[in-house]
Amino acid sequence: CSCAACGAAVFSVRPLDAQLRQDVLNLRLYEHQKGYVEPVAQCLQEAESCRFFEPAALLLEGKVVGFAMYGEFPNELEGRRVWLDRLLLDRDSQGRGLGKVLVRDLVDYLRREYGCRRIYLSLFDDNRVARHIYEALGFAFNGELDRQGERIMVLE
Repeated sequence: CSCAACGAAVFSVRPLDAQLRQDVLNLRLYEHQKGYVEPVAQCLQEAESCRFFEPAALLLEGKVVGFAMYGEFPNELEGRRVWLDRLLLDRDSQGRGLGKVLVRDLVDYLRREYGCRRIYLSLFDDNRVARHIYEALGFAFNGELDRQGERIMVLE
């Protein structure tokens, strides 16, 4: 990244322990962003009831700045799909170019973790900032919709 805010910043993805769980529950979004991703508390409940979800804290140089949920899900067409299902960056960390770096590093993490060729995600059409980031990293719409009507993107 060439932005001054992150320079040679070190991002990491960490499974949740008790402290990280509390830290991700304290993350905040701007009001207009709340319809784009489920609240963290709801995500954590879903992760407890679905064995495919892996919730994680996203850290920038040791400080929690975001949350993600990802996992490997069965798929009729391909056998399995690796999904970056939920992603949010705390509002205090937005607007500094960190989102693109964070997504890029998270994609690298998922490729190492799952040994996958493709990564899937979905988003609502009006989430222009996220769409710009995903497209800049090579994600493209594949013509599918998820159960909530979000358009599915895939990174080959």
